[in-house]
Amino acid sequence: MPGSSFGQAFRVTTAGESHGPANVVIVDGCPPGLPLDAEDLRAELVRRRPGQSRITTPRMEEDEPEILSGVFEGKTTGTSLAILVRNADARSRDYDAVRDSYRPGHADFSYDAKYGRRDPRGGGRASARETVARVAAGAVAKKLLGVAFGGEVLGWVRAIGAIESTFDTDAVTARMVEELPDGSPNLVRCPDPVASRHMVAAIEAVRADGDSLGGVAEVVARGIPAGLGEPVFDKLKADLAKALFSIPAVLGVEFGSGFGGARMRGSEHNDAFVSLDARPTATNRHGGVLGGISTGMPILVRAAVKPTSSLPREQPSIDSSGAPISVRTRGRHDPCVLPRFVPIAEAMVALVIADHWIRWRGQQKALG
Repeated sequence: MPGSSFGQAFRVTTAGESHGPANVVIVDGCPPGLPLDAEDLRAELVRRRPGQSRITTPRMEEDEPEILSGVFEGKTTGTSLAILVRNADARSRDYDAVRDSYRPGHADFSYDAKYGRRDPRGGGRASARETVARVAAGAVAKKLLGVAFGGEVLGWVRAIGAIESTFDTDAVTARMVEELPDGSPNLVRCPDPVASRHMVAAIEAVRADGDSLGGVAEVVARGIPAGLGEPVFDKLKADLAKALFSIPAVLGVEFGSGFGGARMRGSEHNDAFVSLDARPTATNRHGGVLGGISTGMPILVRAAVKPTSSLPREQPSIDSSGAPISVRTRGRHDPCVLPRFVPIAEAMVALVIADHWIRWRGQQKALG
């Protein structure tokens, strides 16, 4: 299938469907000598795993990664990494009723229009289940960034529905994203404990009503060196935007001040340069990228995510002949995808930065 590969120097290719036997990713371009084992991958896959809390899909998958190639004696060899994650709890019979109809908000019609056939079981390749392979590859990229230059990619939920949290982005830590102040799991991965409780309540209420919610996720990449990205068509922002838009359910992407910057004057928006160190500007309305190239400031990006399309209530639609019908999606689905969206967004940001770092490193070597 064209379009299943991403990146240039650090390139990933994925395959798999929601209800197939497994999902797989091949990673090309990972430098040799990177310490890597299944636990590095497992730590990220657990954060994306279905069935992890009462507000996510009840589908239960262990998401145990199997490294098939590219690692010897605990370190990467420089050859292709192949990682397999098996599906164990698919329930395909739930989709028998929609085999010949189009579910509202799904890719059923567009896949039929493109290929003349589709896999109706959980959406097939269009399902967010395929992102398990991306998270496995992203775990490799995150490990590479940390070992190479101490880089960190961290995401969290900024808003769910009408509930928007307020907190200092610079102060957010990984522990705040995963745990509440009392040490209990942070079910929605929002660093604001008050907003987090309201978000959980809203998700539970909308699930009881047979409906769903969307929201906004935020990702920051810290410790990223200045100079990553290419002029014009391969700008760092452009590749990050493509990466995030490739995730199912994403409706919009913004950087730094985002759409709010469009309502400011230039004298308000410009970040004054104060030094040539790792934090060259006092403010970061530019979101860490100028001219498509990183500045050394934190790279800050947000993604707007639509409400889950799969609803257990009757909705008007048509069948494959064009006749009007009512559709109810039976499967097991998240009433809000934001909590499990966070590690997927982190993975895609990490993949882009790893790719551009390897490209930049090669350019520097050529100059030397």
